[in-house]
Amino acid sequence: MHEALLGITHPGAYAAATAGTDTTVELWCNDHCDLLHVGGSGGEAVVAHVEEVVGVRERIEEDDERLLITAECLKEREDDPIEARLADHDCLLVPPLRYAEGRKWCRVLALDPANLTAFYRDVAAEFPVTVERKREVGSVTADQPLLTLDSALPDLSPRQRETLRTAVEMDYYRIPRGSMTAEVAAALGVERRTAEEHLRRAENKVVAGLAEYL
Repeated sequence: MHEALLGITHPGAYAAATAGTDTTVELWCNDHCDLLHVGGSGGEAVVAHVEEVVGVRERIEEDDERLLITAECLKEREDDPIEARLADHDCLLVPPLRYAEGRKWCRVLALDPANLTAFYRDVAAEFPVTVERKREVGSVTADQPLLTLDSALPDLSPRQRETLRTAVEMDYYRIPRGSMTAEVAAALGVERRTAEEHLRRAENKVVAGLAEYL
């Protein structure tokens, strides 16, 4: 099996709600409603957007994290051109869907890598597509098939992921440190405080996501 993580930019309520924010939305579709996890400092604006589009039946909040049950399924309000293309190319979508930085992030699985390529070309002909990662799935565990960092850390945003990866590459976590946050920020082309905030949130999610496996 072969898997790709793709960021697709196309009109959609949840993707649009994350544009210009550090907020992420994860979605598990239940046909009659959606289960959403909303994380990030801009979460309240995202929740208001979701409430306006599909309605919110129930919500649980803690700090910058929110769990929502929507009043309706988003599929009932807007067409999703991505899922039809998945079926056309014999590909599978690995839940949850993730929305961040105005894009829909899809983990796509196929038995034949040619199908992944065909799916990518089909979608890219109409929408901008970012390929975050490709890999061959060679093994599974009995209780957690396809376990990757994306399943252990499902709400790590692309911006947080980039900042964390850059910090590692620049030996920020080496003892003694090989770089400071100001240097990491310069490499990313952002303000020092912005880099520090992305690192803080990424580190918090890494620890929380892996704690149960320690």
